[in-house]
Amino acid sequence: MKRPTVLTIAGSDSSGGAGIQADIKTMIMNGVYAMSAVTALTAQNTMGVRAVMEVAPEFLEQQLDAVFEDIYPDAVKIGMVSSGPLVRVIADKLRCYGAKKIVVDPVMVSTSGSVLMQEEARTIMEDQLFPMASVITPNIPEAEVLTGRKIRSKEDMEAAALYLGIRGIRAVLLKGGHSVSDADDLLYANGRLTWFPGRRIQNPNTHGTGCTLSSAIASFLAKGMDVEESVKEAKEYISGALEAGLDIGKGNGPLDHGYRISYKKAERENI
Repeated sequence: MKRPTVLTIAGSDSSGGAGIQADIKTMIMNGVYAMSAVTALTAQNTMGVRAVMEVAPEFLEQQLDAVFEDIYPDAVKIGMVSSGPLVRVIADKLRCYGAKKIVVDPVMVSTSGSVLMQEEARTIMEDQLFPMASVITPNIPEAEVLTGRKIRSKEDMEAAALYLGIRGIRAVLLKGGHSVSDADDLLYANGRLTWFPGRRIQNPNTHGTGCTLSSAIASFLAKGMDVEESVKEAKEYISGALEAGLDIGKGNGPLDHGYRISYKKAERENI
């Protein structure tokens, strides 16, 4: 039986809790074959980002060609892409190969507060990648940047999601984890708004939550679910990961990406 395949295009996290490393762990735990194209190397841990070294656009192009020419991905997740030339390469290659089921996580600022995207890159991402996406997954601060609006309530979230939707984005998952009152997420898809209630889990180990959620959504899309089903399953996955969060660093520890797959489940699904 052919296993679904997912490509993550993102930066590397040397501490293993976010970025490419989190994406691959999440994809494996959800039963898909994970591939990667690295956009940048980072020196970081759960407390912050010390340094970022971008790959050359030509090298990113070679990585994408190598994947698409051999193991065509059933879904693509795009995470940290910090510069305009890299965004252009990704958009050109996805168009060239006719990629489908694309999840764009517009990573602008790390959990620790480090700026990870240049203004030019954001503009090109909005113009070229957002129209190709099956769903984008901004958190509240990112949605404020994308819409130019302050988001302080559920009504504000709904207005922001609708604003992004009418600009031609097929689906928007506005993540509510930065909300003061709850962790409810809002999905705009097929012209309607759907709330996904989320309980606020008291856990400081939140390093990599955005990467994990978007990778889980891409995994379920690759398995044939629609956007709404994929979001529902991904929310369940990340809630369990937060409940089982590791506490191994001096700052915020990473998620426990292996919480969900029991021995019997792994044996049954041949994972």
